[in-house]
Amino acid sequence: MQRLLVLFTFLICYGVNAQITKEIFESFKLQERRDVSYYFPEEYNKDKKHPLIVVLDADYLFEQVVATAKYYSKFHGMPESIIVGIHQSKESIRLDDCAYDSQTGLPAEKGNKFFEFLGMEIIPYLDLNYNTAPFKMIVGYDITGNFENYWLFKEHPLFDAYINISPTLAPDMETNIPMRLEALDQQIFYQLILEGEKSKNTARILAMDKAIKAIDKETLHYYFDEYPSADHLSVPTYGIGKAFDNIFGMFKPISPKEYKTQILTSEEPVFNYLENKYNSIENLFGIKKPVDLNDIMAIYAGSRKKEDFESLKPLSDLCKAEFPDTMLGFYFEGEYYEQLGEPKKALRTFEKAFGMEEIDFLTKEMALEKIDALKADFGY
Repeated sequence: MQRLLVLFTFLICYGVNAQITKEIFESFKLQERRDVSYYFPEEYNKDKKHPLIVVLDADYLFEQVVATAKYYSKFHGMPESIIVGIHQSKESIRLDDCAYDSQTGLPAEKGNKFFEFLGMEIIPYLDLNYNTAPFKMIVGYDITGNFENYWLFKEHPLFDAYINISPTLAPDMETNIPMRLEALDQQIFYQLILEGEKSKNTARILAMDKAIKAIDKETLHYYFDEYPSADHLSVPTYGIGKAFDNIFGMFKPISPKEYKTQILTSEEPVFNYLENKYNSIENLFGIKKPVDLNDIMAIYAGSRKKEDFESLKPLSDLCKAEFPDTMLGFYFEGEYYEQLGEPKKALRTFEKAFGMEEIDFLTKEMALEKIDALKADFGY
């Protein structure tokens, strides 16, 4: 135990200062040492929660997952994540880790120990020493794609999201997985990826896809992507980015299409759309996401377009909390009082906005124009 604690301490100190590190993890469950890679965001913040992504077949997938996560975090709004890769390419380790009983299709022999190694050593270690979010994802490919499904069969599945790349399925998994997904009550993201290269496993994967698509549950977020041009070796490169796009889609800023088809067509107050979006992120992922300025401006534009001026008040309150040094909140509040027919309150509020920092399209000149117009109209 002392030796393991020393290793843990070393990993903590070294890992935070390095973006990617590969270390030897001494496992009591496996009774052996295992190569494990860790990725921590460049701006790792111990006060900020990070989703945890476990990558099996790390020799093939880890670098792809890290590169994709970095790109999507920077450009697609995906939350910065902690990623741990389990290396399995030495000798017969991969086959031993994924061993299952040929009759039941469930983990057997070393497969059971590997299952416990991940669930009772790797993940508790990261949860204990880093600020991980409740949301956890696992990525697997081929036989490790099959193996990741075993966590679905726990009473409370350890993972919330499963990226399953061209799995080589154990007996009856094409029926057992849909049955289990239908029975589960918790929110589950399940991404199934299939290559174009046909194999004896293709028909079973397509049968599983059909059965999962027949499930009608709000708690199941299922995605299936098939890549006709991909062979068995290239399919992870095709599929990982799309999988992240599917699973973390709600983190992306409000798009022009979303604005036109969902915000402008909704009968609810415009602000409700923003509130529901960020509440859903927090409920599903356990992360309180800072509100994007893009989303603020989309809701502001929608409020004006639909003449839903009541939405300006909660929007202004939100802006005061999220962008406290800028004129955003007071300017929107000034417009709210202006539309409400309370010029004195509007004037005082625009004067406050004038004293704050400019942001986006809002300038001091715009606030001054509002002030001058109110004074002229009402003789203040």
